[in-house]
Amino acid sequence: MNILIADDHPIFRSGLKFLLEASFNEIHINEFDNGQDLLDYSENNSPDIIILDIDMPGKNGLEVCKELTDKKCMSKIIILSMYKDLEMLKLAFFNGASGYLVKDNTSEELVGCIQTVLLGETYIAKGIRDQEQLIEYKDHSKFQIAELLTSLTRTELKTLKLVSQKLSSKEIADLLFVSVKSVENYRSRICKKLNLDARNNSLLLWVLDNKLIIDGIK
Repeated sequence: MNILIADDHPIFRSGLKFLLEASFNEIHINEFDNGQDLLDYSENNSPDIIILDIDMPGKNGLEVCKELTDKKCMSKIIILSMYKDLEMLKLAFFNGASGYLVKDNTSEELVGCIQTVLLGETYIAKGIRDQEQLIEYKDHSKFQIAELLTSLTRTELKTLKLVSQKLSSKEIADLLFVSVKSVENYRSRICKKLNLDARNNSLLLWVLDNKLIIDGIK
């Protein structure tokens, strides 16, 4: 198994490497102290697992994750974070991560996380998976947001971002150089793809509820 690790703390990287080598046979690990070097290396290499710290100089882990996903990288990506909040979790999965670990408990969960994502499943750190917000998030099928957003065209994504800024259809039309009728059609198609009722401002309410994810769309 080939694994890439990007983290700017050498002691933490050493600990991860020791744990991985002790837990898996026939493993090869490459280490990087920043996201850009990992991106450059991955241009010609396709590891099984990529482990990314969020806070790194240059490109952070979420930016690297998104770039790898946009390039159709087949590696399973695991995000390491100090953050236990739901919004950061949403961003990680929206940008293409398969696993999300909190640094406080990485040594206890890393092996299980890798085994889980290699099976094509997602892994959420134990410290946040039972949060009330997360349970509600799953119950309302919002965990599929990333998949839903990939069904939108670039124009629809642009429209969605402008809706999240509380702009009217006329203001959006002026910015996109199209007619108001075209914007209304975009909004209607977005609602259909996101399984929303096109009436009663449901789209505006949805984007406000998920604004952090939408702001992360490039």
